Amino acid sequence: MGRKSLGPTRKLEIIQAFYEVAKHIGLENASIAKVAESMGISNGLVMHYFNTKDELLLGLNEYILQQHMNVLVEGNLSTLKTREDLENLIRNLFSRKWNQYFDDGVFYSCYALVYRNKAFNDSFKQYLLQLHEVLHEELKMAYDHGIITNTNIEELTEIIFALVDGSYYYMGMFPTGDDNHRKQQEIYINHCLSLFKYEDS
Repeated sequence: MGRKSLGPTRKLEIIQAFYEVAKHIGLENASIAKVAESMGISNGLVMHYFNTKDELLLGLNEYILQQHMNVLVEGNLSTLKTREDLENLIRNLFSRKWNQYFDDGVFYSCYALVYRNKAFNDSFKQYLLQLHEVLHEELKMAYDHGIITNTNIEELTEIIFALVDGSYYYMGMFPTGDDNHRKQQEIYINHCLSLFKYEDS
């Protein structure tokens, strides 16, 4: 039996190191040389997997997607059977558990590249589309199980996604657990829950 390739594992290690460097000194200051230094390896080894910083940025974007997916997956993804399950999903989306997986400063620095780098724009767009698809499937499951009676699941998905995305940007101004943070969080959650139509309402 041949040896398992270390390529994917090494690439992930480099991306994670790139993330840590960016987290501490800013994405704009992170470089292949600084990533190599932080890992105690040569620049050449990093460049064996990522020829340029742009390639590293694209790898980082894929890493962001996986971490953001963890927020959706955490709990009971694909097991929506009751109204309580649906409400827990919504509360989870607005919980800012994202911060357990990824730093806001790095995320928004990446987001800024959407306007300056077409390849990154395309990559980020695919990332958003995948997140939309996951949320859409969850809401469709809620409809299929008779939890909600909303028929335009596509529109519902777009509205909820916009609320979640906007809330993360705004609530990032307040410390987690701060009264203003909790107040805004409940406003968004309650409004989102009010969008659902139930059989008995």
